[in-house]
Amino acid sequence: MRTTIGYTVESIGYVIGAQGVVSFASQTFFGTEWGWLHKVVDLPTTAYLGLVALGLALVAGGVKTRKAAERRQTA
Repeated sequence: MRTTIGYTVESIGYVIGAQGVVSFASQTFFGTEWGWLHKVVDLPTTAYLGLVALGLALVAGGVKTRKAAERRQTA
């Protein structure tokens, strides 16, 4: 179960991080809106960097949870 939760949290982290990167890059370098996140919320450009950090934290947490579950199963 922990392995499944780890994969799920990690996957959500990848999606959030990718949307943060895409939205930040599109606003900063092109002045347009890319991705689907801008359709849900209207955030300033720097807030998208926070989403990148959140995505990275979720990925790290998911990997840690998954690895801990795998270590318990082999021990």
